[in-house]
Amino acid sequence: MNVPAPRPTPETAPHWAAANEGTLVLQRCADCGFVGHRGRLVCPRCTSGALSWFPASGAATLWSYVIVHRGEVPYTVAIVELAEGPRMTTNIVGVAQTPEALVLDMPLRVVFEPRGEQLVPVFEPARGGAS
Repeated sequence: MNVPAPRPTPETAPHWAAANEGTLVLQRCADCGFVGHRGRLVCPRCTSGALSWFPASGAATLWSYVIVHRGEVPYTVAIVELAEGPRMTTNIVGVAQTPEALVLDMPLRVVFEPRGEQLVPVFEPARGGAS
């Protein structure tokens, strides 16, 4: 898939730096416990600035998707629900891009694909049902 590399902002730089090391990171609010995947300056739940990054498990389930039939091969744009709670938009790889193969609630695990010089988190089916 020929997709441009993301452009980190000051808020998202820790996320992209961790991705380049093969780690998915999330933010947690120390005041209310909110967990999110985007880089933020303040918590969207309580507006606290007490956010810190932590490594995620990399486990997720397929929540929703659309198969895009544009370009050379079909690809899937999906919303996955991370084991830690938040949902994120991503791509599904390592499986046929068909409704028969993409089963809602299927267990997934994070893997990283290069986009230019940046690694990005994408998800593939978890082998053996565990992530």
